[in-house]
Amino acid sequence: MRALAFILLLLGPLAHAVTLDSLQQRFTSQPVVRAHFVQERQIKDMPQPLRSSGEMIIARDKGLLWQQTAPFPMTLMLNDSQMVQVINGQPPQVITAQTNPQMFQFNHLLRALFQADRKVLEQNFRLDFQDKGNNAWQLALTPITTPLDKIFATITLTGSEYLDAIQLDDKQGDKTHITFSQHRLTPAALTDDERQRFAF
Repeated sequence: MRALAFILLLLGPLAHAVTLDSLQQRFTSQPVVRAHFVQERQIKDMPQPLRSSGEMIIARDKGLLWQQTAPFPMTLMLNDSQMVQVINGQPPQVITAQTNPQMFQFNHLLRALFQADRKVLEQNFRLDFQDKGNNAWQLALTPITTPLDKIFATITLTGSEYLDAIQLDDKQGDKTHITFSQHRLTPAALTDDERQRFAF
């Protein structure tokens, strides 16, 4: 009995080790994730960071909805066919793969980050995944494709059950830190109001 307990003790940490594959499975098993975000951008030679906040929704079958509420209203919607931005109630700006291929590549990358899509990430980055213990993890991404390698030095994702933070370090020396909180998985489907916000 003691031997069995000892074996289980040894196997326990292995059974709960976090890997990039297990993380991707966890994220893709969540049909809808809602979270509050705070973004701070530290621009070189500026004393104070630029701060914004709002709500984010990522829906497996609809895409990513980024709704900034402060310091001014801004909505960004990304899906498989287009990227739509609305600032301060102005007419929507629509970007497609045909009109701006580079921006659309970044659109796909953003969704891959939120869903820990290993295939897309490995096409664009050198990956360094670390299990930090107690279900915590860190994924450091170093760009290997253009134009990403001209823009970013590294992108670092950290989290546990959810994606908790993204750190963007660019080649100009600027840093952007986005933290996520108040994650919600219910309801598992988009509400009517949320569906309308995805419709452009």
